[in-house]
Amino acid sequence: MSRLLIAGAVLMAASAGGAAAGDAQGEWLRENGAAKVRIVPCGEALCGAIVWLRDSTGPAKVGKQVFFAMRRHGENAWTGSAFRPEDGKTYSGRMTLSGDRLVTAGCMLGGLVCKSVAWTRVR
Repeated sequence: MSRLLIAGAVLMAASAGGAAAGDAQGEWLRENGAAKVRIVPCGEALCGAIVWLRDSTGPAKVGKQVFFAMRRHGENAWTGSAFRPEDGKTYSGRMTLSGDRLVTAGCMLGGLVCKSVAWTRVR
């Protein structure tokens, strides 16, 4: 009986580890090294805000929320809204996670035109 309980506990721990692998929460560095965002839960979705900028003189500002209401849309994928500081507009947004790499996209025209950015997990 105790072996069965131990096996069950090991299986549950392994399952929890697998679920965490598909978790986009955390801090992410933009592929060009210009910015970091922190993605956190906001209700039943994920949201992200800028937490660091290499150049603070541009249109992006620390503290500005750039990902809104990103809801799970399949395995390792989320959809919601993305704000682009460069033009001050909010677009239909997507996030796709693969290990410690996150690709975000802001889209218009029903997803026909998208601009993607890759991020690497910092922590």
